[in-house]
Amino acid sequence: MLLRLAAERATGALLRDRGTLYLADGQVVHAESPSSPGLEVLLTASGRLRPEGWREAVDRAGAKGLVGRFLIDSGQLAGGELELCHLSALHDAAFFVLGPSSGPTRFRYGVVHWMGPVHAVPTDRVEREAARRRELLDRLWPYDSVDSAPVVRADRGPASPVTPRQRSVMALADGTKTPQDIARALGRPAFHTLVDIRRLAAAGAVETPRAPAPVPSVPAWVADVGADQDVALLIRLRDALEAAL
Repeated sequence: MLLRLAAERATGALLRDRGTLYLADGQVVHAESPSSPGLEVLLTASGRLRPEGWREAVDRAGAKGLVGRFLIDSGQLAGGELELCHLSALHDAAFFVLGPSSGPTRFRYGVVHWMGPVHAVPTDRVEREAARRRELLDRLWPYDSVDSAPVVRADRGPASPVTPRQRSVMALADGTKTPQDIARALGRPAFHTLVDIRRLAAAGAVETPRAPAPVPSVPAWVADVGADQDVALLIRLRDALEAAL
């Protein structure tokens, strides 16, 4: 669908169960995901923008779809600063939006993001970057269960020294915070936090959750067995189930 929308130069919002991509003339102009800190988190946590400055921009220019322009015109951010942070937030959210999904994908034509134009990215570039990031994570530690589970420190120490960035992640690994919680607390892109956590897992510094044991499937014909079957059939059914388990 994304390739088709790019080919027809569509404008609107591509909605998936892990977030939304906003397109303008077939290019990605914004991305949002519950799994990724928003642009406002990256800007305010880094100290580049005061929280009240962000709220003022949204209140005064959000309805017009010109929040980005307001931040620049009011002198709160330079154009280059906003563009770099916007690209970081866009690719971070797009990584989750374009990840494996079992939910429906829908497109709402004509929807425009309230941030307004900042920087458009070709859809194929966004897809390639999302795929590159997924491959990188798998090379670091091929267990994606660490990406969403609460981060738990291992009882043993790490097999190799940890970096200052990783130490800040470890400081928040209290067994209740997920990687996304830690990313928001630190004001960092979620993908960068996942890189740190996968490296820590590979080094033995944080636990890798065990994958749940597969549940044996029950043969389809079991559903056809009625309550009035004879005893011999029920015995065969019991034996088959025990063999499957």
